[in-house]
Amino acid sequence: MEGGNGELGFYLISDGGRSPYRLHFRRPCFIYYQAYEELVKGGMLSDAIIVLSSLNLIAGEMDG
Repeated sequence: MEGGNGELGFYLISDGGRSPYRLHFRRPCFIYYQAYEELVKGGMLSDAIIVLSSLNLIAGEMDG
């Protein structure tokens, strides 16, 4: 599924009841945040700030 900032993933398991047994969302910004270390490796601190701002992260999606 396509979200506002990229791919939005859902993982749903049912045990046959009315409510899901397990439900998990993979938010679009999560994958960008995982790549951050590779993007800033070998750069300067000022570059790290610019890279972070260019990723268009949504802080609410980073909450565990």
